[in-house]
Amino acid sequence: MNNKIAALLLGTAVALAAGNLAVAQDKTVKIGSLSDQSGLYADLGGPGSTLAAQMAVEDSGMTARGWKIDIISGDHLNKPDVGVNIARQWFDVDKVDVIVDIPNSGVALAVSNMVREKNGILLDSGAGSSDLTNAQCTPNTIHWAYDTYTLAHGTGTSLAKAGGDSWFFLTADYAFGAAIERDTTAAVKAAGGKILGGVKHPIGTSDFSSFLLQAQASKAKIIGLANAGADTTNAIKQAAEFGIVAGGQKLAALLLFITDVHALGLNTAQGLNFTETFYWDLNDQSRAFAKRFQERMKNHSMPTMVHAGVYASLLHYFKALEALGGNPHDGARVVAKMKELPTDDPLFGKGSIEPNGRTIHPAYLFEVKKPSESKGPWDYYKLVATLPADEAFTPLDKSTCPLLKK
Repeated sequence: MNNKIAALLLGTAVALAAGNLAVAQDKTVKIGSLSDQSGLYADLGGPGSTLAAQMAVEDSGMTARGWKIDIISGDHLNKPDVGVNIARQWFDVDKVDVIVDIPNSGVALAVSNMVREKNGILLDSGAGSSDLTNAQCTPNTIHWAYDTYTLAHGTGTSLAKAGGDSWFFLTADYAFGAAIERDTTAAVKAAGGKILGGVKHPIGTSDFSSFLLQAQASKAKIIGLANAGADTTNAIKQAAEFGIVAGGQKLAALLLFITDVHALGLNTAQGLNFTETFYWDLNDQSRAFAKRFQERMKNHSMPTMVHAGVYASLLHYFKALEALGGNPHDGARVVAKMKELPTDDPLFGKGSIEPNGRTIHPAYLFEVKKPSESKGPWDYYKLVATLPADEAFTPLDKSTCPLLKK
């Protein structure tokens, strides 16, 4: 080998090594909190999700170890096209690495495809559709906190087995509503129940009277509320006005948050059964986090499981970056590392991330306390049953995620 070729090879090797070192030492991260900031899902996500992201940055200790981490927020207005446009701007112009939150399954599914196109990362804790880690899974999306399979098999199965064997659905007319009705229907039928019918309503509905009258006329034992946020609370309030529960039918809130119960009040919400994966008063760690969160929230709200999911998913994301020795700004690579590492955080405990992007941890069936049972502000839930992590989410052998096909 002559001297010129040797020098060229040596120069190339040095350049490659320097490039790899630069990637390894890149300690910058930009987080985008994409939510409904002012509409019907603002309380369960919104500003609280941005706060949860900030708390994750602080508690990770990353900045003390030389990392520079910025957070920006956006409002998708519950419109998929708006969400996608914000995500595109964030990746192309603002150089965002990871997007968190995204309540509203229609927006989340659209943004998930955009994230894959840009090789970014989506850590979704706000959307419910189990399609995010099934038919529409991607190598760039991780679904934290809960999904429609969890809600259906927690609430739907337990109520059907307890005698609620005939159902009628009030379903929000978009991706989440369709997914939760589909998954709950499967769970109810598997438990020996039957579906008597259903009716769809637009999201943001203020008047549920015609829908509730149809549900009442069905004579179904259970009226399944396949909606979320203000739609759920409005339906429950108006059902009380119609005397539906007093008449012997039971409401199943298929997705209910602590902020919804707070908005309803215990007099109206008492006795509701629902499934969640986080409750502020579950243990010492959840109480400590909730106390700090509440002190910093302008409305002094307790955190929802969406906020908990933002916090926990980012803590795990930071662990993956440190394991990689820096930020490679390669979404699929970082997500692959996140899946390799077992999850362990103060709010969801120990768990794992499956190859389809589904985070696995226990779920809990709760019942809203009677006013006489509550010992103070935000003391709203009593634990009915715990669903083990391996039962709370879609079994891998039943997943339709293309990533699982070898």
